[in-house]
Amino acid sequence: MRQIILDTETTGLDPAQGHRIVEIGCLEIVNRMVTGNTMHVYLNPDRDSDPEALAVHGLTTEFLSDKPRFEDIADDLIRFLEGAEIIIHNAAFDTKFLNAELARLGRPAMHEFCATITDSLLHARELHPGKRNSLDALCERYGISNAHRTLHGALLDARLLGEVWLAMTRGQDALLIDLDESDGNALTSGVQLARYDASALPVIRASEEELAEHQAYLSELDKSAGGACLWRQWDPAPQPIAEAA
Repeated sequence: MRQIILDTETTGLDPAQGHRIVEIGCLEIVNRMVTGNTMHVYLNPDRDSDPEALAVHGLTTEFLSDKPRFEDIADDLIRFLEGAEIIIHNAAFDTKFLNAELARLGRPAMHEFCATITDSLLHARELHPGKRNSLDALCERYGISNAHRTLHGALLDARLLGEVWLAMTRGQDALLIDLDESDGNALTSGVQLARYDASALPVIRASEEELAEHQAYLSELDKSAGGACLWRQWDPAPQPIAEAA
């Protein structure tokens, strides 16, 4: 599976108002491994950035004046993205700008040559509802250092988002092992897997003091809920746990 982490920087918020892309950064991931293959370009937008946008990315008109224009890199960009899953944080923003640039050249929109477009911000909101899900917040949540990020940069942000995405989607697919159903051996490594032994797990029982504190908490909860505490309804008279012989 080929995935491309993508980020852009722009002169403003809306291409319909004539704003353009000034930087594109792309990072390739294949089978959940960062390959080191990237695409990074600065672009001459033929206009100034809004002050608010300039404060975010720091790319001045003078710096961008000798850089290529979007039409100069469009073919390379399409080839790099073609057939891949594109992962973007707040995808609606970046795809709006990229599709506007492609439309100016009479090129197809991204969904016509990319396998799919995934919004990592929407995914983060599903995983962490009610919490901050900016790239900086996610870096902090998943223990990814972004201390070097003083200004936004498309490739830097793509690298950070790549780490965040792999951490955020780490799940069952990280534990997949091809097994021989007859004996449980790992076919790919030849390593014998030990059988699961539940008796080896420690059993830690609550102390009398902890049980008393728990009952006191339930009493307060039941009182504040007007007698609607489901735990008490299910188990109105909890019995002490008998010690094993």
